[in-house]
Amino acid sequence: MFKSIFLLPAFALVLSAEPRPVLLISIDGLRPDCVLKADQYGLKIPNLRRMVAGGAYATAVHGVFPTVTYPSHTTLVTGVSPAGHGIFANTTFDPTNANYGGWYWYAEDIRVPTLWDEASKAGLTTANVHWPVTVGAKIDWNLAQYWRAGTPDDRKLLRALCTPGLLDLLERDLPPYADGSDESLAADQRRNLFAIRLLELKRPAFMTVYFASLDHVEHQFGPFSPEANATLEQLDTLVGALRDAAGPGVVVAVVSDHGFVRIDKDVNLLTEFLKAGLITVDETGKVTSWQAGGWAAGATGAIMINPQAPAGTKERVAEVLGRLSKDPANGIQRVLDSKEIDRLHGFPGADFVVALRPGYSFGARVTGPLVTDSALRGMHGYLPDVADMDSTFLLAGPGVPAGRSLGEIDMRDIAPTLAAIVGVRLARAEGHDVLAGTGRSRPQCAPSEAGGPLRCAGVDVLAGTGRSRPQCEPSEAGGPLRCAGVDLRAAQ
Repeated sequence: MFKSIFLLPAFALVLSAEPRPVLLISIDGLRPDCVLKADQYGLKIPNLRRMVAGGAYATAVHGVFPTVTYPSHTTLVTGVSPAGHGIFANTTFDPTNANYGGWYWYAEDIRVPTLWDEASKAGLTTANVHWPVTVGAKIDWNLAQYWRAGTPDDRKLLRALCTPGLLDLLERDLPPYADGSDESLAADQRRNLFAIRLLELKRPAFMTVYFASLDHVEHQFGPFSPEANATLEQLDTLVGALRDAAGPGVVVAVVSDHGFVRIDKDVNLLTEFLKAGLITVDETGKVTSWQAGGWAAGATGAIMINPQAPAGTKERVAEVLGRLSKDPANGIQRVLDSKEIDRLHGFPGADFVVALRPGYSFGARVTGPLVTDSALRGMHGYLPDVADMDSTFLLAGPGVPAGRSLGEIDMRDIAPTLAAIVGVRLARAEGHDVLAGTGRSRPQCAPSEAGGPLRCAGVDVLAGTGRSRPQCEPSEAGGPLRCAGVDLRAAQ
């Protein structure tokens, strides 16, 4: 399919019958079985189930590496793996905490075009409520995700980072906007009010909305806990309200960034680095120097060797990790080398990645035992081939086939699928449009006038190519429409 598109670029213009607005909603930490097996878990989520019955859905979305929020959400709007799009983890690599726990908040760190970028280039209006990595993004109406100290001053900073005047406009009719650091259900409910008002006022062609509370509660109490299930049921009502506000002409997608597993243990890897002389700390436990640093992402940790470290440091790190991985009680599932890391398209430049077994997460202690009891009850960040890390994709609206299972898909497929619906193209995307060839209505191809250009869905497919008009006909009874031997639906 891609070969045909690149050989005949004019056909790449034929994306779908008509571009349609898209509302993209993320429920952080939503496992696909929460929706597809809702009865099994006693979940009352009528709005999400209505999307399954009336639209298309993936049985599982295989995630990127690492399976954490910021890299995944950037893949969801680019179709590119973390090594390509530049958001490698939630937090930046900061072995001495010089950046005070800073996250990848800033859109300028994204190295490839996003759906917002391409929609803007096409002259379409865009909007956002709390999507990750949106500070400074090219979004017309942007309520960016940001926090720092969790104090009242954060609200002043957030106001400065959002579209000028937007919070003032929306807060005329609504209560104050939620703090960026607030991941509670009440905060999601507040943000939903702002999203609905933004839809009503601006009618964007592409809009993103992010809900954090399910992930927050799953970390606290574990997936499928009574608290998590109750939170998801409330989020279901928010999805229903957003669909109602968007109206029947908008295609709505519900996605998540990763799955979840229950945990009860922390692995404090830096304690072993301290014993091996690979880091030093002060009396407060703050790292003061490092030869090898850890970069944790949930249950995955990249190990970076300091370029100024003495010769033999990598070998010393390999010995420590090899020794620890031999004892199952330490919770280490695998230690990946640089070649294996490159194949997973994440953590570029890492010398090793330590992947933990389900039930374990990385802790932050630098002194004391290696393995300790965890204060959390749920975690993600495991390798993408762990089935419990699979995430969700639901799609409903005009032109979307009803009750259509897409099977298992790659997270990188979601952005190009949505791009085709909006009527734009993500040239750098590594995935493909999963709706191509699934029963979208066939483009109508006919000369616009005697001897005039051939138009398919209103597009002159040969404009500027210098080629003669192709013959367009079904390849067989009920088969795909082919023009010059190209299946136009497959080129969507």
